[in-house]
Amino acid sequence: PSARLCIMESEIVAALYKGIKLLMEKETAAAGGGCSDDCPAELKTIAGIKVSHPDNRMAKHFCNDYYNSLPADKQKLLLLCCKSGYENADSGMGLYAMSPTDYDELKPYFDKVIRDYHGITGDLKHINCWDLSKVDGLPEGGKLDLAALGLGDTSMRVRVGRNLKDFPLPGNMTQQDRVNLELRMTGAFEKLMADPAYGGNYYSLTPDTKYSIDQTKYQELVDAHIMFKDMSADPYLNSAGISSHWPYGRGVYVSEDKGFIVWVGEEDHLRIMCMKTGTCLNDVFDRLQSCLKVMEAQEGCEFAISPDYGYVTSCPTNLGSGMRASLHIKLPFLTKKGKDVSEAKKAAKTLGLSVRGVGGEHTEAGEDGTVDISPSARLCI
Repeated sequence: PSARLCIMESEIVAALYKGIKLLMEKETAAAGGGCSDDCPAELKTIAGIKVSHPDNRMAKHFCNDYYNSLPADKQKLLLLCCKSGYENADSGMGLYAMSPTDYDELKPYFDKVIRDYHGITGDLKHINCWDLSKVDGLPEGGKLDLAALGLGDTSMRVRVGRNLKDFPLPGNMTQQDRVNLELRMTGAFEKLMADPAYGGNYYSLTPDTKYSIDQTKYQELVDAHIMFKDMSADPYLNSAGISSHWPYGRGVYVSEDKGFIVWVGEEDHLRIMCMKTGTCLNDVFDRLQSCLKVMEAQEGCEFAISPDYGYVTSCPTNLGSGMRASLHIKLPFLTKKGKDVSEAKKAAKTLGLSVRGVGGEHTEAGEDGTVDISPSARLCI
């Protein structure tokens, strides 16, 4: 023990004992968690990551005793959920659910990770509510007008992640599962396309279908920020199994006015979003609520919901509302004209906001300092 002053003799010897105990626990973890020779290699890897990457929440909260208490099939499932985290030690989360029921069936483990990430203590019961009148501190009448904040026309987007309750989550889907889900959703989109209030088209990346598109059209949609990028280039999603079987089962529905979009087969079964360039956030928020009601009314579109965690998503970071509301604003001084977003991220974090580049996560700010800003919270909000 280092202390000498203002510490009792009994405390010094106790500190020695306690310190050695903790030190030996770290040594054991570094050696593979005290596993026997026949211990799964994954557990030894996770134990090492606990020490080398303490911010990896998958490893931080992994408990060998809990793992050993599970039947063989659940042990296999738990390691599958953890795979992205132990194959990518630098993960901040490192954990993905593989089926809509995982959060509840593996709750003793998932709950610790969820509470850590979302900063929740005490009771955890998510409630979904779209009523702005129940939120304090808003302008009279609930109009969220960016013009009142000195902003002109702004790119605004609100989206939610949703998963169908009767399919595995993307990390554990077979190629046929992905194709079958897309086929089901195509039927729903055809009804939207026939409705003058929506219209539009569906674009599929699955080869040889009625709605298949070529690489040129796909790149055009990506460049217009309408379609998601090839996920097979993402090591975290690769390890999680989410990017498997690319491009089968992937596509996007786009309404006639291009303001309502549904991604199929990304990190979640569906990413449903509304977007608009303007100054009133209510326009995209209210439209998304209406579109979700239409989607949920379609046959076969029952979304997975956890009793405690709300809408189920592949990644625990998006649980609850599954919502991300964002807009593009210029922060030239906080980003050094797009060259460095670290100051912008630091300033935003203290306000409960996240900063991304204009192309999404892991992209850079625009040359004029334009960044994508959104609230960080998803669960119990």
